[in-house]
Amino acid sequence: MSNYDDQLQRFRANDGCFIAALDQSGGSTPKALRLYGIDEDAWSTDDEMFGLVHQMRSRIITSPVFDGKRILAAILFENTMDREIEGRPTADYLWNEKNVVPILKVDKGLAAEADGVQLMKPMPGLDELLARAKQKGIFGTKMRSVIKRANEQGIAANVAQQFEIGRQIVAAGLVPIIEPEVDIKAPDKAAAEALLETQLMDQLNQLGDDQLVMLKLTLPEEDNLYADCIAHPRCLKVVALSGGYSREEANARLSKQQGMVASFSRALSEGLNAKQSDDDFNAMLDGSIASIYEASKT
Repeated sequence: MSNYDDQLQRFRANDGCFIAALDQSGGSTPKALRLYGIDEDAWSTDDEMFGLVHQMRSRIITSPVFDGKRILAAILFENTMDREIEGRPTADYLWNEKNVVPILKVDKGLAAEADGVQLMKPMPGLDELLARAKQKGIFGTKMRSVIKRANEQGIAANVAQQFEIGRQIVAAGLVPIIEPEVDIKAPDKAAAEALLETQLMDQLNQLGDDQLVMLKLTLPEEDNLYADCIAHPRCLKVVALSGGYSREEANARLSKQQGMVASFSRALSEGLNAKQSDDDFNAMLDGSIASIYEASKT
């Protein structure tokens, strides 16, 4: 079988393995480095900044506790895809050394809020990026938009944009992760999630038999709200984002969702520090992975 077929089978196994989101990009990289114990005076150019964050990601990925036994996939920023780990292209290292499926973040950030949502900015050159990703062994993509309020028109537009671009990604031979994040601070979060679930099911029902997508969703107020999405034949996997919840709270919420696994970023790297010894770093990462894996097994 091809890598794609093997990776597809990995996603279809319901074994509790979760996705490590290692895709902080230009806007969020300084914050990620600061949480890791590296202040902004440590670099003077974007290239130096991305070099430092690649060192952080490489340390996570090469850790002996980071492998396919508990990690299903890793979401990468484009800059990470284009770099190497231990002399091998990042996606190749992930899959062939760690048995972890490589996924690429493709969105270019968020547009200004309108109708209670933030749509994605235009993605010029997306077809070229998808072709390059496919050539590098990337299995799927991820793109994020945000829902701030329970505005039916805005939520419908948000989900429609995600699926329109999702079809473009499917046509390029990749599996898109569609991520319409509901802000955990939304005053009407539960109502927004109910509207979102309706729109997601409507869009899933319009997909053809050969069109597969994944969903990355905020942990809902109503447990198992997305059960029908999880069971849908066109939906390969539904994963949860931590969304600003602490790892402890995110895990507690996730453990109540049947068939949903984690795709955590900040909650995964919580507590990791550049100054830690390798033993301390690996022990901290192992504890994080273990707790998220246990919460994902429900």
